[in-house]
Formats: sequence, C-alpha cells, structure tokens
Amino acid sequence: MAGVSTKEIKNRIRSMESTKQITKAMEMVAASKLRRAQAQVLASRPYFEILSSTIETIVANNRDFSSPYLTQRPGNRVCYVVIAGDRGLAGGYNSNVLKLAWADLEGQDACVLPIGKKAVDFFRSRKVRLLTETYQEAEDVDVGDCFSISKLLSKAYRAGQFDKVCIAYTNFVSVLVQTPTTRQLLPLVPQGADQTGSSDILYEPDSVEVFDAIVPEYLGGMIYGALCESRAAEQAARRTAMDSATQNADEMIADLSLKFNRARQAAITQEITEIVAGA
Repeated sequence: MAGVSTKEIKNRIRSMESTKQITKAMEMVAASKLRRAQAQVLASRPYFEILSSTIETIVANNRDFSSPYLTQRPGNRVCYVVIAGDRGLAGGYNSNVLKLAWADLEGQDACVLPIGKKAVDFFRSRKVRLLTETYQEAEDVDVGDCFSISKLLSKAYRAGQFDKVCIAYTNFVSVLVQTPTTRQLLPLVPQGADQTGSSDILYEPDSVEVFDAIVPEYLGGMIYGALCESRAAEQAARRTAMDSATQNADEMIADLSLKFNRARQAAITQEITEIVAGA
C-alpha cells in the first residue's frame, strides 16, 4: 500500500463496503431459500425411503420372475443424471459434484442427462454426449419433470441404449456439511431376502406387472429426492460462502481503515514539518 494516496484508500474502502452489502444480501437470500429447501427435503425423504424399501422387498423376495430392470448387462454404456446448480458463488458445491461425476465417467461409453446450467456447460465443453438439454434451469425442475425424466430413462434402458443408469448429486447432511455422491439406479441390485415375512405379500395382477409399473415411479422418486437434497445443499453452501465473504470484507475494511488513518497521520505530520521548516 506504499505510495497510495488517502483518496485511493478511501475509494477501496467504499468499494469493499459495497461488496460487503452484496454478499450480506446474498447470504440472507440463501438463508431464506435454505429454510424452504430443508422443509422440502424433510417432506420428500419419507416417500423416497418407503418407495426404495418397497422395490427392495419385491426384488429380494420374488425370485420367480425376470425383468430387464434386474438384468446385469456386461457392457459399459452408462447414462448419468448429474444435478448441479444454475449459478456459482456457492463454494465448492458445483465443482465437487461435477468432478466426482467426471471421474466416474472416465473409461466408459457415457452419456449425461444434466440438470442445471453448470452441469450442461461442464459436459458440453468436454464434448460428452448429452441425452437432452431440456433441464438447463435446475430451479424450474419440478416433480412432474422428474417423472418425465424417469420415463425417458426407463424407455431408453429397456430399448438397450445403455447398460446402467446412475445419478450424481449432493447429499445434504447439515448446513455445514454437503457430500457429493453417486448412486446406481438401474439395474436394480437385490440386497438379500427379507426375513420379516414380507415374502407373503400378494401382488395384483402379479408381481411382474407391479414391478415393471413401479420402477419408473421409483426412478422418478429417486431423482426428485436427489434434486431436493441438491437444492438444500446448494443453498447451504452458498450461505456459508457468502458468510465467509462478508467476514473477509469486514477484515479488509478494518485493514484499509488502519492504513488510511496511518496515511492521513503521515500526511499531517509532513505538513507540520514543512510549516516548521519554512518558519
């Protein structure tokens, strides 16, 4: 800061105060959105868990049928649903999940169904084949869109366009902890037979038709649950990042104010010295 005039320091202080106002406002907006996103996560988790449990029960206790959704295919054609944000300024939220998905895609014949502008831009720049670019605005994707995605994936999977369907999203653990993760959606992997008597459940018209009808619903529920988790994680990451930016702005303002006072004091001392010398 040597040689910088008090006027320039004052301009920098004014600039940092403006930046602080912006980051503080963004922190408050993120906190407001986070409360709504948390409520959405808590509301969606029971449905998400019960649907997953129902699928696992059918798969584990009904071995008398076959389904393309259960067939382990030898190929390496995989479709990834990758959920990221529409904007930055959210710490490592976008980069962490995109790096994780990119690492999993390497060495495979992969296509991506991106949700969110950051995901679209990331994979488009790397020349990865995109299944569709319809869902570029993650904030506008609703539960109906999730079930439309699930029907698209189910139809393509049954047609043999790819051998696996996975999803990459950010799991909301707490306001301070968000974990990027991947999960295989198709084919379904049996987790072992249930020993609690669930095998006595009867399905109408039969377990095969119930299974084939419920799998697209299961996929839609899984995608919607992952979307809710990602939205909450994004707002939590943005709130933390903006809070950190506001604190950094406070520290810089305090440092600049100290340097401003020192520069002003040095200027006053120099003027007094010149007056005395002239006298």
